[in-house]
Amino acid sequence: MAADSPKQKTIAENRRARFDYFLEDHIEAGIQLLGTEIKALRDGRANIAESYVSPEGREMVLINADIPPYKMANRFNHEPRRHRKLLLHRKQIDKLIGAVQRDGRTIVPVRLYLNEAGKAKLEIALAKGKKLHDKREASAERDWQRDKARLLRDKG
Repeated sequence: MAADSPKQKTIAENRRARFDYFLEDHIEAGIQLLGTEIKALRDGRANIAESYVSPEGREMVLINADIPPYKMANRFNHEPRRHRKLLLHRKQIDKLIGAVQRDGRTIVPVRLYLNEAGKAKLEIALAKGKKLHDKREASAERDWQRDKARLLRDKG
């Protein structure tokens, strides 16, 4: 997926996923939301840092995503951490279920945003877990890039 375009408003990002996993296939999915949930998202309040996607039957479900209650909703509010169904094509669902069951992959939410039409979308990715030495390697590479940029900037 491209970076955040001017017409897309990023609501929540899972930056930890890039550190903990090798992200492979990125897929855009819709989310089945209640009225108060979309209003809370439009206020820019959500957290997908600890959430994950899991197959339940023949559909995909977003688990543990936190969308706080909408302040103006009063008693008609939603449950903040309820399971939310993802809207995907059947071929995409079958591909994701196969990758999870056969290859032991994980499906990680990467970014939650509102698209050009104002609809909530979730960018998910098939991921393979990193080992501790991979994380150290990524950290060392990031430090080297930072030091290199600092050296080039100072030298002129």
